[in-house]
Amino acid sequence: MRLQRRLTPFVDPLPIPGVLKPISRKPRFTFYVVRMMETFQKLHRDLPPTRIWGYEGKYPGPTIEVWRNEPVRVLWLNQLPKRHFLPVDQTIHGARGNPEVRTVVHAHGVVSPPDSDGHPDAWFTRGFRETGPFFQRRIYRYPNTQRAATLWYHDHALGITRLNIYAGLAGFYLIRDGEELSLNLPRGKFEIPLLIQDRSFNRDGSLFYPRRPQPASPGLPDPSIVPEFFGDTILVNGKVWPFLSVEPRKYRFRLLNGSNSRFYTLRLSSGQPFIQIGTDGGLMARPVRVQSLTLGPAERADVILDFSNFKGKTITMTNSAPAPYPDGDPVNPRTTGLVMQFRVNRPLSSRDTSSIPRRLSALPPTPLSRVRRVRNLSLVESNDRFGRLLLLLENRRWSDPITTRPRLGSFELWQLINTTPDTHPIHIHEVHFRILNRQPFDVNHFNRTGKLRFTGAPVPPSPDERGLKDTVRANPGQVTRIIPHFGLTSFTGEFVWHCHILEHEDWEMMRPYRIVRG
Repeated sequence: MRLQRRLTPFVDPLPIPGVLKPISRKPRFTFYVVRMMETFQKLHRDLPPTRIWGYEGKYPGPTIEVWRNEPVRVLWLNQLPKRHFLPVDQTIHGARGNPEVRTVVHAHGVVSPPDSDGHPDAWFTRGFRETGPFFQRRIYRYPNTQRAATLWYHDHALGITRLNIYAGLAGFYLIRDGEELSLNLPRGKFEIPLLIQDRSFNRDGSLFYPRRPQPASPGLPDPSIVPEFFGDTILVNGKVWPFLSVEPRKYRFRLLNGSNSRFYTLRLSSGQPFIQIGTDGGLMARPVRVQSLTLGPAERADVILDFSNFKGKTITMTNSAPAPYPDGDPVNPRTTGLVMQFRVNRPLSSRDTSSIPRRLSALPPTPLSRVRRVRNLSLVESNDRFGRLLLLLENRRWSDPITTRPRLGSFELWQLINTTPDTHPIHIHEVHFRILNRQPFDVNHFNRTGKLRFTGAPVPPSPDERGLKDTVRANPGQVTRIIPHFGLTSFTGEFVWHCHILEHEDWEMMRPYRIVRG
């Protein structure tokens, strides 16, 4: 039964995930072991302990911190029960005929060999007793030959990702390098990761996830996948509406939207700007000041907040993004409109010598002149045999033959043609890209003829998107143009691209692609 009483916001301090210690550091690589375990964790002062699944038994999991060019090996161990505590729909791909509990870890944004990417069909069960058709190795290899960036790791098992991440299987993966270190940004206890997610609870404190869409049509499976999921409380680092006591100085926050389906448009009640210094793929060319910040599922923003002039003040971070995004129901200002609170009530522990440089990093070039292939990739809304919402890429299903084969080292132009009414956060494994622009088009004409007829001029990306990305918001009725670089730091082999609304990727809005040698 759903929880009826309203939880009081801002009564719990913000937890800060610990940094995972390696098992060993050798000249050739650093070695970690990470266990996936079930445990019970207090998510709010007034809730009983909640059953969660966590990496190392913690939600969120411990932060993995590595240095650029530091080879890392990780043994991911499934020590979870045989039965899931959330409703598993056995009618969707990946779930049919497979064990109820299976996991595979994707280090999101990490450039890795295909056998270590967390392919959705490379799943494994407790003790590796059963494995999926793409399973190749127990110990994953991460070369980390890429720029410093805010990345994350999470479950990616086909047909069950939405449930495993909702249960708690997510954590930060940070790459650092000398360039970032030289910039004199806030660091140490003044650098804090913030994982933002939404959840709902039953009366007994357990996680609520719907068994079926409501209203459920006749003949619908039970359990059945739902089109999207939106919780009625917001959690940051595993706490419902927490507060953080801060000093009157600059802080660096690494923001991550880890929700299943919810978008966030973040603002500060003080009216102060977010000083953004990074996107998914690392530092931007220069800082940008934005009054609001929109993050789709899986998107990250690296920001600095300056509390120097707010001594004694209380500042609330709020959310105004409708659900579904962009034209769904408005947020409730007392629940999903609240995120967390900053209390500028701590004395200065030391003089703030950090700075915000005028220039941050030289971004790798993405010249249009080097594009060798233009791909028109449609986002299509349909229905399955039960009448449920079915979202497809290129109007193809997961199991259809591979149609996208970029060459290693090449630049391509991908035109994401969104014919649906929702914004889809599209994530491409293995590569980073720049957003070129977005342009409105006549959806009805395209659906009739398959041809693009534009209804307006191209619009460049917003200032907060002008960095390297691995996830992009493809807006409805627009062609979103991106330039992925399948660079020489990438690997050949099979990877995937998909919508990062987890209910969509779990039910067909995901496609394999293959990087080939030129």
